[in-house]
Amino acid sequence: MTALLTRLQGDLVIARKAQDKPATLLLGTILADIKNRRIELMRDPTDEDVIEVLRKGIKRRRESIEAFDRGARADLAAKERGEVAALEKYLPAAIDPETIRAAVRAVIAGGANNIGAVMGKVLPQFKGQTDGGTVSAIAREELSARK
Repeated sequence: MTALLTRLQGDLVIARKAQDKPATLLLGTILADIKNRRIELMRDPTDEDVIEVLRKGIKRRRESIEAFDRGARADLAAKERGEVAALEKYLPAAIDPETIRAAVRAVIAGGANNIGAVMGKVLPQFKGQTDGGTVSAIAREELSARK
């Protein structure tokens, strides 16, 4: 079992003992997602797999925040923001955007001239350290600056 998965399970036990229902529900949901991922992979998940599940959970909640904001449901948006903050503490430290920008520039200088080619070469370098949206935004900026 990975260190991150052990930490999540330990925090779930602490939340249950403290009768912290929101944290218990959040961690229980994430652990269920990790269990589903384990079934998909047909092996025990690595820390990278767990981080991927966490990032997907955060992305889903951010999409919900946007929908709640559009629907003028500030109470539900605030709840989702709290969940995002709680999940982000399990992610590794975010990588500096300038490091990503340097990698994107290197790939473009190497001949990549469309977003797909750039993303295909840059994303694997930063797997588990940043989300695709950040890399995509930087890649689009750099590609448009080249034209």
